[in-house]
Amino acid sequence: MNDNVRKIHQASVKILERTGMRFLHPDAVRVLKENGIRVEGDRAHFTEEQLMHYINMAPAVCRLYAKDPRYDMEIGGSRVYQAPSAGPTFIMAADGTKREAKLKDYADMTRLYEVNPVYHMNGGPMCVPEDIDPGYSTLALHYVSLLHSEKCIWAGSGTYEQVEAVLEMTRAFWGISKEEMAKRPCVLNCVNTNTPLQFDRNMTETLFAFARYRQPVVIAAAAMAGTTSPVTMAGHLAVVNAEVIAVIALSQMFAPGTPVLYGSQSANADMGTCAIAIGSPEGALCYRYCAEMARFYGVPSRGGGSLTDAKSLDVQAGYESMLTYHTCRDSGVNLVLQSAGILESYLSVSFEKMIVDFEIIDMVERYERDLAIDEERLAIDLIDEVGPGGQYLLEEHTFEFCRKEPFIPKVSVRGLHQDPAGAYMENIRKRLDEMLDAYQRPKIDGAVIEKMQKILSGAGVPAQVIQYLDRY
Repeated sequence: MNDNVRKIHQASVKILERTGMRFLHPDAVRVLKENGIRVEGDRAHFTEEQLMHYINMAPAVCRLYAKDPRYDMEIGGSRVYQAPSAGPTFIMAADGTKREAKLKDYADMTRLYEVNPVYHMNGGPMCVPEDIDPGYSTLALHYVSLLHSEKCIWAGSGTYEQVEAVLEMTRAFWGISKEEMAKRPCVLNCVNTNTPLQFDRNMTETLFAFARYRQPVVIAAAAMAGTTSPVTMAGHLAVVNAEVIAVIALSQMFAPGTPVLYGSQSANADMGTCAIAIGSPEGALCYRYCAEMARFYGVPSRGGGSLTDAKSLDVQAGYESMLTYHTCRDSGVNLVLQSAGILESYLSVSFEKMIVDFEIIDMVERYERDLAIDEERLAIDLIDEVGPGGQYLLEEHTFEFCRKEPFIPKVSVRGLHQDPAGAYMENIRKRLDEMLDAYQRPKIDGAVIEKMQKILSGAGVPAQVIQYLDRY
């Protein structure tokens, strides 16, 4: 075990024993008290024995089922899955110009993730469409993602009523009962702590609603070292870890055995601007230690992605995204959210950058695959036959392996070219169009759609909005 992991754990225990953590929902306070946790007002104080007792109830693997069984997920161990972006309010063009996100953008993103075979997960708040009322956007976007995808789905957070409607809609989509849903989880959610050391009402209701039906929940911190947590990475990670393990413990008090993921979307703050620095080396360290701490506690992990603070699709966007994604992949983060498209510190998402990040993921996957060494690939007889000063270009061995062994880029420009920058952007646009054209909407029984629409209507979504959702 990394000695730093042990030190972070010990520091977090001291924080939760001495300082404690605030739980702002009375239901959370009630559950904590019923399970013997010392609570003063809304501040809970945990012992190490209490924390480990409940954390050990969480399963080591989270299973999630897709409509297309090829995309079923077994989150945990050494497995790594990609998942979409979350939360941007703007769409950024390749030249850096921005506009507000629309529902069509959301639908197009589901199409891109659906046709990319690397992805097992779709949905979630990939962007925040300005043409959908925030009061029912969680329900509306979940409905659209169900219509467009046969992969595993994640959903947005909300109140008890909103999240119950999300779960009810998911059951209608699958045609299953509550009991069947608990046995075969089919939707994931993500709840965030409020650094420093708080867990709010909305997140509590999302957590408890999902836990009631044993649907997996990511429990994540999004701290900023230097503003909402200590500027030193050691102190920062101690606070982040304290928040996450306290809420994991709460989840198991409420519903023992609820599948949870140890999550982190934390990074440092830029001390010159106080803005979050998601593409920094410190951010990459946060994603690495997310995986390390999750392994220490015996639960799956979620973190990081292809992240950048760049304001356009430029070289900064490239090197920061490669750093953050490769760190996640190499560290063994089990579920890599925010894996494609993010620009401007989560404020914007870019279709062009999605395509670039897809290429980054493919390149890293090729690197992580390492070498396949056998007699045929070592090619000793061929090397002897060609001898010193020969060539391999026209050999049958080259023809056999040239499309299987090396990585073949889809957008990168290689070799001599009169206009490499222009060719690069043209490749991106061509790949984007190819993927959107390749999408085929899944066939869903009309009666199922009608049931889901009734749930939307019952949750207060106007009829004209439901018609608008079906347009895309």
